[in-house]
Amino acid sequence: MENNRKAHRVRFEHKHIVSIMGVDGTWRRSCVLIDASATGAKLEVEGSTDPLKAQEFFLVLSSTGLAFRRCELIWVDGAHVGVQFVTAKTKAKTNAGKRLSSQ
Repeated sequence: MENNRKAHRVRFEHKHIVSIMGVDGTWRRSCVLIDASATGAKLEVEGSTDPLKAQEFFLVLSSTGLAFRRCELIWVDGAHVGVQFVTAKTKAKTNAGKRLSSQ
């Protein structure tokens, strides 16, 4: 299978328990971090993936909540989800795309 990814992914041998949380803090789900790169990650979500329809949320990497990344939902396949980390650069691309599609 050909890998068209722009960034190298690291697959974890041991379970890394993380969580995802709504930007407004109204929901939270426990997850397993399957793999990650500089630009995104693959997660296995426990429970319903319905709140992810919000499109943006935080990936909380530490139990204290001090290590986190803002994410955008890219795809859902059952309990597995793919996320892209939101940066100023990705936000600008998303906003440009929205402006073009609304014209």
